[in-house]
Amino acid sequence: MVHSMTAFARVEKAGVQGTLSWELRSVNSRYLEPHLRLPESFRDLEGAVREALRQGISRGKLECTLRFTEETTGKPLQIDRDRAAQLVAAAEAIAGLIKQPAALNPLEVLAWPGVLVADASDPQALNSAALTLFNLGLKELKAGREREGAELARLINERLTSIEEDVVTLRELVPQMLATQRQKVLDRFADMQAELDPVRLEQEMVLLAQKSDVAEELDRLSTHILEVRRVLKSAGAAGRRLDFLMQELNREANTLGSKAFDPRSTQAAVNLKVLIEQMREQVQNIE
Repeated sequence: MVHSMTAFARVEKAGVQGTLSWELRSVNSRYLEPHLRLPESFRDLEGAVREALRQGISRGKLECTLRFTEETTGKPLQIDRDRAAQLVAAAEAIAGLIKQPAALNPLEVLAWPGVLVADASDPQALNSAALTLFNLGLKELKAGREREGAELARLINERLTSIEEDVVTLRELVPQMLATQRQKVLDRFADMQAELDPVRLEQEMVLLAQKSDVAEELDRLSTHILEVRRVLKSAGAAGRRLDFLMQELNREANTLGSKAFDPRSTQAAVNLKVLIEQMREQVQNIE
């Protein structure tokens, strides 16, 4: 079963140390492109998160954002005085190089990473909880991609059925169109009251039949349709294979259009190209 590359998932978990939340967004891309946004204290998770993505998803641009809201009720603020002193000293040294430096804002010092010290907590427990929550969010994201992939497969199958119907109709029309073309030639000669050479007429009709023979193109269309249906049911990433098949279907539709000698065959080729383009747009979202 195919999977879409577009999905969204959000998971959250509250604990004694605070609330963790992940947001995962996925859109289409030719490759796997993970973009992680992690708080500084959770940077150690990056390798494990990237590996989980690599194991679970093959294509797509993914934005994974982790937020942690610490539980501060009843907890006193703790300041790393040594780090604050170093920061103030550095700021004063820079101020000495400026003619009219602005006054140092104490709140800006507090906002500097590492000045305010979090309450003693178990970083390993927090990282473990964040990774477990991420795996839950990834599972939800993949489920969303699977649901949308099933809908994309349904839409593509509908258009494949329409193409199959057009192929059958065109097979039936070809002899009729040749007969119509033959009659047009006969009528033209009759209008001109010209003598008709039966041998020459047959030669022209054979040449027309050869130039307008679309049996091979119709056979290849049917073969490609079967292959698209097979790929849609197969496991694993299928987007690139489907994109290639859309190119092949379009190639056959173009050939049919170039061989068209009747308005009905021309219209059939146009209809095929429209259906194939609709499928191609859907395929761009498939993993």
